Amino acid sequence: MGLKEEFEEYAEKAKTLPQNTTNDDKLILYGLYKQATVGPVNTSRPGMFNMKEKYKWDAWKAVEVFDREIEGGSNERLYH
Repeated sequence: MGLKEEFEEYAEKAKTLPQNTTNDDKLILYGLYKQATVGPVNTSRPGMFNMKEKYKWDAWKAVEVFDREIEGGSNERLYH
């Protein structure tokens, strides 16, 4: 199984997380998923009246640094 297939398998599994999964844990997974599939944040931060989208954006922005820390390897996205 290749990296892309393994990623897709775990992304599907993440859709069926246990009910006791915290929102913080879900946001971490969301941020990592967006970083892997889209790359660094490419939108402006949602306003304070859209709290759900603001939290999701913040989670994505928080893992953006991982893209810069990869050394000697490919920064290619799993999806383009």
